[in-house]
Amino acid sequence: MTAISGSSAAVTGGASGIGRALAQELALRGCDLAIADRDEAGLQAAAAEIAKVSRRKVTVHRLDVSEPGQITDFAQAAGAAHPGLNIVVNNAGVALLGQFGEIEQAQMEWLFNINFWGVVHGTRAFLPLLSRQREAHIVNISSIFGIVAPPGQSAYCAAKFAVRGFSESLRHELAVAGSPIKLSVVHPGGVATNIARNSRTGTGVTDNARRVQSIERFDALARTTPTAAAQRIITGIEKNQPRILIGNDARFMDLLQRFRPGTYWKVLQRQIEKATAKVAGAK
Repeated sequence: MTAISGSSAAVTGGASGIGRALAQELALRGCDLAIADRDEAGLQAAAAEIAKVSRRKVTVHRLDVSEPGQITDFAQAAGAAHPGLNIVVNNAGVALLGQFGEIEQAQMEWLFNINFWGVVHGTRAFLPLLSRQREAHIVNISSIFGIVAPPGQSAYCAAKFAVRGFSESLRHELAVAGSPIKLSVVHPGGVATNIARNSRTGTGVTDNARRVQSIERFDALARTTPTAAAQRIITGIEKNQPRILIGNDARFMDLLQRFRPGTYWKVLQRQIEKATAKVAGAK
């Protein structure tokens, strides 16, 4: 995009993590905002933080992205409040701990309704509004786990790979049609948010120590701050980058799976064990 200043953006998952940091960074760059989340208290706190550093217009919207009707209502309300809205960030997401055999079908569908269908419905709901703008941008948040697939993350990886495939295909469709809408798919590596702490656990996981260990491992490996992630995403929007990798870990894993597509996990497992042991030894 030629400039973030003077734009208006809709951001889901705006109450915490990358979404909250992104809303603040966009406001600092002169962008009005419609931020949405299930966490109404978190939304109000995010809006108050933005008001301290920027005078941009911010509207807050309670939204459960697993409910298509609520997404449609959000798009209509955001468009009414911000007629020039030209950036949409489908960011809301959840995590689910457990191997495939430990996860009930209903749990997997719960995750897909948020992490994948929330992105699809969010994109569909805002497309008519975005297509009327001189230039517009969609940002769909996938994950480095939309590029590599570790064990114990079958549901999460399936949804994030799906986001990647959907986004890349749609980007090509928009380009062929000569649409003013650009699309970026984002693959964050370890970002220091509460997604692991807030994750659900598969019903077949009976050992709580695994959950504790998973959170500790995530905390040890998540080196990128939400603010740094948000700044990288904004750079990607400004440069119309189709693919945005966040963090040195994401860039390393992306390259590794290209060179060793069938055996990358053997290398990554050793790297993760070494990094975790190093952090544990420093405590």
